[in-house]
Amino acid sequence: MIVGASFDTVEEQKQFADEQNFPYSLISDPERIAGAAFDAVREEGEDYFEFGLPRRISYLISPDGVITKAYDLAGKDLSEHAAEVLADIAAAG
Repeated sequence: MIVGASFDTVEEQKQFADEQNFPYSLISDPERIAGAAFDAVREEGEDYFEFGLPRRISYLISPDGVITKAYDLAGKDLSEHAAEVLADIAAAG
């Protein structure tokens, strides 16, 4: 299962998902509760802090709920990231 999250409202998420034709669920986290729990809230002085954007991080979570790997996507090519995650899933068997 793939789930995305951002600090946008439900309405903003729905509009974005509809426009982009996303095939997976998005979570709205405007209070940044999940963002804080997953270390995605930027600190003052970090790039894009002034825009209120979350860090771009992906987590590979095992079926029993354990984070097995975290991927920091700052400056990364997203198509390469997808291939890396798929390879890690295949390796986990």
